Amino acid sequence: MAKEPIIRMDDLAPCATPERPEALSHHPARDKVLPLREAIRRHVSSGASIALGTCLEQMIPFAAAHEIARQRIGDLTLIGPVSDIAFDQLIGSGLVRRVMAAWVGNVMMGSAYAYRRAVERNVPRAIEVVEFSNFTLAQALHAAAIGAPFLPTRSALGSDIVGRNPYLAPISDPLGGGPLLAIRPLHPDVAIVHVQRADTHGNGIMWGSIGITVDAVRAARTVIVTAEEIVTPDQTRRDPNRVVIPGIVVTAVCEARWGAHPSPVQGYYRRDHEAYAEYHRVTKTEDGFARWREEWVDGVGDLQGYVARLGNERVAALIPVEHRYPEPVDYGY
Repeated sequence: MAKEPIIRMDDLAPCATPERPEALSHHPARDKVLPLREAIRRHVSSGASIALGTCLEQMIPFAAAHEIARQRIGDLTLIGPVSDIAFDQLIGSGLVRRVMAAWVGNVMMGSAYAYRRAVERNVPRAIEVVEFSNFTLAQALHAAAIGAPFLPTRSALGSDIVGRNPYLAPISDPLGGGPLLAIRPLHPDVAIVHVQRADTHGNGIMWGSIGITVDAVRAARTVIVTAEEIVTPDQTRRDPNRVVIPGIVVTAVCEARWGAHPSPVQGYYRRDHEAYAEYHRVTKTEDGFARWREEWVDGVGDLQGYVARLGNERVAALIPVEHRYPEPVDYGY
């Protein structure tokens, strides 16, 4: 007697056809738009590991980092390549217990003083540092993104980070090619990324430097997208090749105009050098950091208050005056 198939044809969802367009209604795409404060409250918890600054110096999600600080979500592990002062701000707020990065600092000015105080003097608390090179961190996220048990590389062999980083393990080349380094996969609990545009279903549209964003969002268990603009899915479908982050991996999308300031967002605003210089000058002491945080994080309440504190004149000075538009493309046949 023939066994009954495990999956019967009538168990399958009906396909949409010109005669049955209603079949599409069985699987509607979910609207993932949330206010930033609510997205952080729901999806970032104490003890989480968070990937930030995956575009390197562009589109760092500062508004999300500030919201984490306001909500006092602590015991965090921060993951990033050349991390900028968003790491330093969370460290200075006493919310970080571990940093997994290649470098932490103020890209324009040099030292990140809160990070140095934490490493050198355990102020405001001790932090653990797991040191990567930029490339080995990218490989660890790539391994997680593709589901690999490890990635072989020769990068970082001979350096002193091997042996001090549990994600890097020396191995022998099974094909006889000499020593290798196995890089274990790194799965952040949350990746927070900023984009130029996202639609309501979470598809993130980016251009310019995207760094390691593609791997970070696929490696993470939860993805929060903050966007300069929220657009309709129809607009996304008109330019599908610019979708860097597929909505299927995104948990929440938040409108956050100026949400990457003081880092730049290509086509929207340039890097605010004045803000980086001011942060470096003010945060050299613990009291200075406390004053900076009161003025720019707690004292403004939210992103709208932050932009208001910047003021119209400063905001206007950061908007590009020279525009460089791409050539149009034809997706037709």
